Amino acid sequence: MARQIIAAALSVGKDSGLKPLAVVVLDAGGHVIAAEREDGSSNKRFEIAHAKAFGAISLGSGSRALMKRAEEQPYFIIGASQAIGSALIAVPGGVLVRSAEGAIVGAVGVSGDTSDNDERAAVEGIGQAGLQAQPD
Repeated sequence: MARQIIAAALSVGKDSGLKPLAVVVLDAGGHVIAAEREDGSSNKRFEIAHAKAFGAISLGSGSRALMKRAEEQPYFIIGASQAIGSALIAVPGGVLVRSAEGAIVGAVGVSGDTSDNDERAAVEGIGQAGLQAQPD
């Protein structure tokens, strides 16, 4: 399923004319299951995509919700980032993955284009794999 999510997210990017993307899929424990970076994607896109997904799985909220929380409670996000090893980027593009029953089974992080486009690629990739996306 991780490979399906990545293929679908990259397809969304290509079909939409997005800049080259990096996609990272984590399991519920925050471990990398699969990752891919397109040719032409800048050299740190993996780390950014990973931090979007890792922050989401670590705090149980999509990175869009984390961005809102950062605006309202910046000290919490700073502290949480330090607690989880600085692998938290609070902008859209980190999406929780839920099973059909609603259980969190992982997270997807996408980086390379605008944060909104990154999130859209993640959401559509998750949906095309038959899972539920929770971006916020």
